[in-house]
Amino acid sequence: MSLVPAGALVTQAAAAGRAVAAFNIITLEHAEAVIEGAERTGLPVILQLSQNAVKFRSGRLLPIARAASACAEAAGVPVGLHLDHVQSSELLRQAVDAGFGSVMYDAARLPYGENLEATRSAADWAHANGLWIEAELGEVGGKDGAAPPDPHAPGARTDPDEARRFVADSGVDALAVAIGSSHAMTSRTASLDHALLGRLAKAVEVPLVLHGSSGLPDSELAAAVAGGIRKVNIGTALNVAMTEAIRTHLTPADPRPYLTAARSAMAATAAAMIAALG
Repeated sequence: MSLVPAGALVTQAAAAGRAVAAFNIITLEHAEAVIEGAERTGLPVILQLSQNAVKFRSGRLLPIARAASACAEAAGVPVGLHLDHVQSSELLRQAVDAGFGSVMYDAARLPYGENLEATRSAADWAHANGLWIEAELGEVGGKDGAAPPDPHAPGARTDPDEARRFVADSGVDALAVAIGSSHAMTSRTASLDHALLGRLAKAVEVPLVLHGSSGLPDSELAAAVAGGIRKVNIGTALNVAMTEAIRTHLTPADPRPYLTAARSAMAATAAAMIAALG
């Protein structure tokens, strides 16, 4: 297998009534672990690099992107490479040269009109440069360590009528929706608004994306896919597995034993969560 456009994987999943798992990676060990987990299931997967991950890499996108691409080229399953939660126009414009086939442009923090304007501009540029583009409407909380919003607060849920207009007016290829999940959850106790998901699936013709999926139990993940989610973003679950393994295997002089344990733990987590999508 080899590196394939992430948008194609989402499109294929949507046509089959399934979802593709998309894991946020930070280190080379993350990428290796996610691919190992996907190979255990025999299913495709997406490797995602977020703007925060690029910031952690001293602002340099190319080294980790090229490492992830090399891992994908050697994989036994199809692997996509996706640039996630981009807010910087400068970073957006690095996507093509860095080997990404898709981006998620995140202007969800802005009022509706400003989100639409910024997203439409990003979508125009992305399509002109051969990129598939995802956006967000509503607000999936927990980004950058912030507390999730009140689930009943304005903007904390995606409105189906707004979503229909937003997709039509922005021209995006996929839409991340706020239906009750939250970023950075370390326990799998969240529950989704499945009735709202059903209305969104009827209102929006492009694939729907679920962010903040680490906090959902297997039953909620499976129900989300059955309800119309076609791309499932996962990040914190990998980091929890990695951190716990490092704590157990930490050695004073050699990082290889604890990084090996961390990679194995993340691979097991990735395989389990891919399988949970059904």
